[in-house]
Amino acid sequence: MTSPTGPLLHLCTEAEWSRAQTLGHVDAPSLTEVGFIHLSAPYQVHLPANRLFAARTDLLALHVDPALVTAEIRWEPGVPTDPESMLFPHLYGELPVAAIVAAEPYLPDSEGAFAPLSDAG
Repeated sequence: MTSPTGPLLHLCTEAEWSRAQTLGHVDAPSLTEVGFIHLSAPYQVHLPANRLFAARTDLLALHVDPALVTAEIRWEPGVPTDPESMLFPHLYGELPVAAIVAAEPYLPDSEGAFAPLSDAG
């Protein structure tokens, strides 16, 4: 699958984004743990957000310009509970701060649930 038009998203905490700005790249543990950094399209970002970060209020949605990333992005299956045949972008390498075109708060609703984003920037 090819990427949708517009930026992809990476979720992180405010503290992780602050650290990334100092390091020059996002220090995502998943790169070491599973070999890639999790990204999402705007319409699917709520799925990992609800699974991993339910009710958290310190999240940022980092808008990633795929054209500014030098590592490979592969569209691959998520977890079994995701909608059938939905593929997620996985970044097989470093996510440089220079590829982040925006960082905005990503807040849950009053029930603690996250919603899809209709626009990535």
